Amino acid sequence: MKGGKGIFDDLAGMASGAASVMAAMRTEAEAIAKAQVEAMAQRLELVRREELDAALEVARRAREQAEALTERVAALEHRVAALEAPREPEADVT
Repeated sequence: MKGGKGIFDDLAGMASGAASVMAAMRTEAEAIAKAQVEAMAQRLELVRREELDAALEVARRAREQAEALTERVAALEHRVAALEAPREPEADVT
């Protein structure tokens, strides 16, 4: 019986070692996959999410500024039109 326990210890040790090897292989496979995806993204000229978010924020601010400028131009055009409108002569009060 004593010899049987040693076999189970050996099997447990091998299983533990196999689990460690599998974990290392998984980590290595993930690193290789990540490198391949990044290389493909560069070949396809894809952008990272952070870069896209930054570009969208710049576009949002530009759109807000354009809307504000459109409102200012409309207000100025209204004022200019009011200044250029012919005035009615004032009634002579004598």
